[in-house]
Amino acid sequence: MEGVDLSAVSLRPFRISDADDFLSFAGDDQVTRFMRWNTLASREEALATIRDVCMPHPWRRAVCVGDRCVGFVSIWPGSGDDRCRADIGYGVAREWWGKGVATRALRMTLSQVFGDLPDVLRIQAFVGADNKASQRVLEKAGFTRDGLLRKYAYLKGTLQDLYLYSFLSTDVVPAAAD
Repeated sequence: MEGVDLSAVSLRPFRISDADDFLSFAGDDQVTRFMRWNTLASREEALATIRDVCMPHPWRRAVCVGDRCVGFVSIWPGSGDDRCRADIGYGVAREWWGKGVATRALRMTLSQVFGDLPDVLRIQAFVGADNKASQRVLEKAGFTRDGLLRKYAYLKGTLQDLYLYSFLSTDVVPAAAD
């Protein structure tokens, strides 16, 4: 898998047929370690999550290499006075870590999302202070670290310090030079 062709990375809506691929990463404790949702345990849970959560979500995309789903990117737009910003979350299967897939997917997301959600001017990410790999992905995708939020949120029962990152609609998505 060394030397991944990053031009094969794409984003698309989820499909029911993604269930097995979805379970391969959403069922991996190492992948879900920094996520708010629990690790999935069965194909039935994967099917239900795709059907009930992923497909109806306003902006959740499968991250694909070729046509194989290897991860996800989600955007949660704010409403009312918070409509100017949206939160981003993402993850990829462990076998794709360190290959540039997550960075490429975030860059693709940033190139699309402001057109899809015209009220959104800021995309923000909250990342655990000890999640160095995700911090690096965000930085390579062009996000700016805005600051440290001390004792900000519980994650899997433990109170965490989180870094806040942002990307504005006026920022430039970096060219691929992974």
